[in-house]
Amino acid sequence: MSQTQIKENNEIVAYFSLEIAVSNNLPTYAGGLGVLAGDIMRSAADNNFPLVGMTLLNRRGYFKQTISSEGDQIARAEKSFPLALLEKMKQEVTVMIGREKVTVGAWRFLVKGAVGNQFVRPVYFLDTNLPGNSRANRRLTDYLYASNREYRLKQEIVLGRGGVKMLAALGYKKIKKYHLNEGHGSLATIELLLESSKKTMTAKLKEVRSLCVFTVHSPLRSTQDVFSEDFLLKYQPDWPSLPGFPDQDNNINFTQLGLYNSAYVNAVACLHQSVTQKMFSDYKIKAITNGVNSFFWTTPELQKRYDKYIPTWRRNCQNLVKVETINSSEIWQAHQVAKKRLAEWVRKKTGENLDINTFTIVFARRFTSYKRPQLLFANLYKLLEVQRRAGKIQIVLAGKAHPEDEEGRKLIKFIWDIKKKLRGKIKVIFLSGYDLNQAQLLSGGADLWLNTPTPPLEASGTSGMKAAHNGIPQLSTFDGWWPEGHVKGKTGWIIRENKTTRKNNIYDLLEKEILPLYYQRPQKWRNLMRSTIAINAPVFNTERVLRQYNKEAYKMKWPK
Repeated sequence: MSQTQIKENNEIVAYFSLEIAVSNNLPTYAGGLGVLAGDIMRSAADNNFPLVGMTLLNRRGYFKQTISSEGDQIARAEKSFPLALLEKMKQEVTVMIGREKVTVGAWRFLVKGAVGNQFVRPVYFLDTNLPGNSRANRRLTDYLYASNREYRLKQEIVLGRGGVKMLAALGYKKIKKYHLNEGHGSLATIELLLESSKKTMTAKLKEVRSLCVFTVHSPLRSTQDVFSEDFLLKYQPDWPSLPGFPDQDNNINFTQLGLYNSAYVNAVACLHQSVTQKMFSDYKIKAITNGVNSFFWTTPELQKRYDKYIPTWRRNCQNLVKVETINSSEIWQAHQVAKKRLAEWVRKKTGENLDINTFTIVFARRFTSYKRPQLLFANLYKLLEVQRRAGKIQIVLAGKAHPEDEEGRKLIKFIWDIKKKLRGKIKVIFLSGYDLNQAQLLSGGADLWLNTPTPPLEASGTSGMKAAHNGIPQLSTFDGWWPEGHVKGKTGWIIRENKTTRKNNIYDLLEKEILPLYYQRPQKWRNLMRSTIAINAPVFNTERVLRQYNKEAYKMKWPK
């Protein structure tokens, strides 16, 4: 079947993100933001929606992770980048960074849809490694989330201002909206302001705001890019005067810049919306809860069941509610095949043996202090008692800590030490090199998905949504998407905590509810898996996310 692309003279939405995970073979992403962006691009292709992605090449990647024998994370840059998977575009643009003129090129990757690969959507990867640029400027699109402030600002100039210019050079003349994710792309609004033909700043701002959609992805101020005005003007001397813009002690917050210049602003879950609204009370913040691409994250075995019993699910993910018509034993059989595949992969990678008949708890996400991967291991005596009284367990963890996040790296070492302490008692496995492939294996092969952030610090958290598509219930603190996704007795459990003592009910839930259900009432467990899919999958998918953005912010005609 021929692939249908977007024609340059069609009306489009331009989606800006510092990272977009389009393929496991392209190390252009670090975590949740990039995977969400990739899933939204996949859903755009699934539905023939005119979305165009704009990001940086990140040719040295985030980092390759290995763990030493002592449990220390070792971070290495990617040695080579598979440029053969991309198409080099002939167009080049220039951006001014201080007094230097930097040439920016682009590479294109076509994201395929789930329905016969009929539709594809382009993602453009900006690249400064071009002849004529200085050695330093050629490296601006090498590293993702480098800690150097100067490097970070220059990257965001390339993404925001260079991205707007590149879209024009590529021939996209009818851009209905610019969707900016986090403050990383906020300089796109400055480029649009400076390019505006309107005569007054009031008119320019009105025009730009009508074009821009801004999404806040984190409730943590520490993740927001803030630059001093003097530092910013050194590299952006054409910075316009923005009436009423709230600079704080002569500092420019790029998240606030995106808020200020966008008519539509949203957070990524209902709870996150309330937190963000309090943080930025001068703006009207709406909520569009994140999702995942249903086809990409559903195991091949369950895809076959869905194709058989719900043949329209690929074209309309809401139809996954009909999974209740599938015999739960078929869902269980599909799950056991996925669990066996995970076990085989783990054995090849680590030499460790997972028992497919043992209850398997998975924690897989970025390692940082607020996500608390250590919570399950807070009392090893109680954890061992849970196993003795209620049934055997095994635990798999995976995730990277940012190389500059000392607490995150300590948490990985802590898990490594726990693994040694519990050897011969409870099997604990830590998988290095967490990526899309690992995430697919784990979200399909787990029995229980564990999520333990400190409320309300998790903006959304999509890993549990991936697991839910495969019938994996979640055990989570009441944070992120879980206040919306949890239905008692149907999708999983809530970890309740005493805010004063920090005591929680995680061990009680495992011993008295979760493990007995799994081992002693298998039919009810299988029904739970089915209801997890039926309740969560039709809602927490990026088709719904894209439709909601379109209805509330893009306001395009939805493709038939």
